[in-house]
Amino acid sequence: MSSDSESDAEMSGSITKDHDVGMSFKVPLVDTESQSLRYWSRFERRVWMGVLVIGCAFCYSCRTVLPLCIVAISKEMGWNKSQSGTVLSVFFWGYCMTQLIGGRLSDKRGGDKVMTVAAAGWAIFTLLTPCLPLMYGSSSMLFVMAFVRMLIGVCQGVHYPAITSLVSRNVSEKERTFTYSFVCTGSNMGTLLCGSLGSLILDTYGWRATFVLVGSISLVWCLLMQCYMVTRQNKRRFIRIQVEEKKKDTQLEKAAVESSVPWMVLFKKPAFWSIIFGHMTETNAFFVLLSWLPTYFHDNFPGAKGWVFNVVPWLVSIPSSIFSGWLADYLIAKGYSVTFVRKLIETVALCGASVSLVTISYADNYILAVICMGFAISCIAFHHSGILVNPQDIAPNHAGSVFGLMNTAGAIPGFVGVYVAGHILEATKSWSAVFNLTALITFLGWIVFMLFGTGKKII
Repeated sequence: MSSDSESDAEMSGSITKDHDVGMSFKVPLVDTESQSLRYWSRFERRVWMGVLVIGCAFCYSCRTVLPLCIVAISKEMGWNKSQSGTVLSVFFWGYCMTQLIGGRLSDKRGGDKVMTVAAAGWAIFTLLTPCLPLMYGSSSMLFVMAFVRMLIGVCQGVHYPAITSLVSRNVSEKERTFTYSFVCTGSNMGTLLCGSLGSLILDTYGWRATFVLVGSISLVWCLLMQCYMVTRQNKRRFIRIQVEEKKKDTQLEKAAVESSVPWMVLFKKPAFWSIIFGHMTETNAFFVLLSWLPTYFHDNFPGAKGWVFNVVPWLVSIPSSIFSGWLADYLIAKGYSVTFVRKLIETVALCGASVSLVTISYADNYILAVICMGFAISCIAFHHSGILVNPQDIAPNHAGSVFGLMNTAGAIPGFVGVYVAGHILEATKSWSAVFNLTALITFLGWIVFMLFGTGKKII
């Protein structure tokens, strides 16, 4: 592992591509002698991987705390499944609003700063949620809860575009997939944390205490993240100011050239639309499971322990995500094309999820249902090394912006698919109808990506 002193020594004769997103100011790439500052050192990369995976964990803890508690909240508020579906899905109305602007701001100003400010927002709104019944009557709670949930979505919408921009600009191509897939395991860790510890607190102290727990630890992460950024900024400021003064004119010219995203060129590429559609189908499956998994087990296996079915599926998906990143980088290093690797990974993700969802429809016992759910979510975790990292392949200089647009589209199934699932359940009482429809949509996404997807740079 490289030391900080070695890392700083490497900086003296080089400069970053656009900006070291871990710092607080922008320094574009201006010459070919800039490789040591262009990417994080090994030490920095490992530190940032740890920081970001914890951030993703807390992000998903705040996102999944409502699905975990929805049965208890619905019982207290007297909501039916359609009303519960509305509150669960409205998160994604806000989530899709800030994807594109989050990616753009991250590309221009730094993903670290964008995600830290946003994280403070979703942590505070999560902490406020238990106070809502004390301030508003039961007649208005559906609207108020939905509105606050939407605001949490607005804040969380910038999180993954910021990470995409951060990783794309600071990690080399040969290490990028593993780094990104490892960071994304934080989403599974967060769901696992909320499902295990949150379930115990829910059963012991009630749903309000669960919200307080995840909101508090998220706020602590924000403060630690800010302290880390300030420390690193002060340590490296002098070198960057020297380089900026030496290359000022060239930097400004380079920044002007790279300031805009060639959207019209991108919109004409079938490969771009294939990742949009493929991502939408994957997020539809993921969000349906994320939002309705606790309710499914409560309905079909009422005697089951929440800490089991809220833990096991997400626990097995963590090594799956890490393995997919290692496998992708290994195959690319062995000479396989990026296009082949991305399609292979997505075959596991989308086809595996489709088969698992169909199988769940026939699960007639608790153990089989848990196994099927675990396999479905483990397959979906491969998506972290497939389509989810593909914007960094096709548009490396604008990865945050492109990911933001892709994830905006990906958020649509969040509120449409989750709401429709609730409506189907209310009308038909059939979980098979929900899972089979989700499987069909997911399989269509695989077909489109196989036909038109690519791992080559297109802008």
